[in-house]
Amino acid sequence: MEEKLLIGPFTQLLPLSGLPLKGAISDEKLLVIEQGGLLISNGRISEIGKFSELKKVAYRIERVEEETVCLPGFIDAHTHICFGGSRANDYAMRNAGKSYLDIAKAGGGIWDTVTKTRKETDNSLVDGIVERAKTHLSQGTTTIEVKSGYGLTVAEELKMLRAIKKANNTTPQDLIATCLAAHMIPKDWSGKPQEYLSEITENLFPILLSEKLTNRIDAFIEESAFTAYQIEPYFKAGKALGLDITVHADQFSTGGSQVAVDFGAVSADHLEASGDLEIELLAKSNTVAVALPGASIGLGCEFSPARKLLDSGACLAIASDHNPGSAPMGNLITQASLLGTFQKLSNAEVLAGITARAAKALNMNDRGELSKRKLADFCLFPTNNYQEITYHQGQLLPSMVYKNGKKVF
Repeated sequence: MEEKLLIGPFTQLLPLSGLPLKGAISDEKLLVIEQGGLLISNGRISEIGKFSELKKVAYRIERVEEETVCLPGFIDAHTHICFGGSRANDYAMRNAGKSYLDIAKAGGGIWDTVTKTRKETDNSLVDGIVERAKTHLSQGTTTIEVKSGYGLTVAEELKMLRAIKKANNTTPQDLIATCLAAHMIPKDWSGKPQEYLSEITENLFPILLSEKLTNRIDAFIEESAFTAYQIEPYFKAGKALGLDITVHADQFSTGGSQVAVDFGAVSADHLEASGDLEIELLAKSNTVAVALPGASIGLGCEFSPARKLLDSGACLAIASDHNPGSAPMGNLITQASLLGTFQKLSNAEVLAGITARAAKALNMNDRGELSKRKLADFCLFPTNNYQEITYHQGQLLPSMVYKNGKKVF
């Protein structure tokens, strides 16, 4: 007989199921189950509904006595939490009015993190990932995308991706690796940009598959990184191998979202510089638009045009961009709440952006909502009103977090 565990009763249970994956969402579309419960079997949801009804078929009951709101576990679809060192000096210089070029000349910027990350041992990288993942877990995040991109050689990118894989076996959360070897042109590369990309394509891509390190590649399309023309053969090679594509797009200048749509990318991330043309492109495509409010806060620049993207019919996810340079905060619910304030997003749009729509940004259909056969990933907040969660902008933290039906925080 299948053993079914019932957890509850929750003052409010918000499954976030049945919401559209594209376009605007009003709060009236949210299903709120009063005194709800989750019936769990083998790490997945068996049934969802009223606690009193589910008691009749439960094998075992785990009661939640206090006032509690239950939400799906959060999904952070864009982070860089595998790194070495700090860029606190960059932050101080930026706030003192120094430009990106000034900071780079003073030894800061992405290359500073590359230099420090290369000096890290395999074990120290793993320890750093695990420690940062613990913080994300305490904030309700049960799935975290983690990029490489601070190695920028075949050997150093492999070191990062192997560290992410090892950390994934240690953390309660799922860590989803992405190869960002095309983060920038390495300063110690003596050849042309296309030659560097060919080196990665020929010598790194096959190992990604043979060691099962990742099935995702990313590239930074920007004046300071790679052009649309330069990245084309790189993405073509990745697609030929069956790799999913995601793009750092439209952060400071436009062009990246066009590349993302042209290549059928799973997501286009950043989008702070996106205008009406880029918004329309994304809205008419199946590429998820991923807003990264942490980068806007860290850099002091405009937020992604989240409201316009939603009203145009795009699928909008929200991620933290947790990294040592532009987005050191790493608090997903705080950033999503602030984006909601400045872009006038409904609670439904904010919560969908860090659950169901974030799952779509990772091309994963087994999580992001609480419904039959989905993973039993959920977080419990000590309140009787789900609106309090975004209202407190990250100060109201989960009292418990479950992964695959097991309490992990």
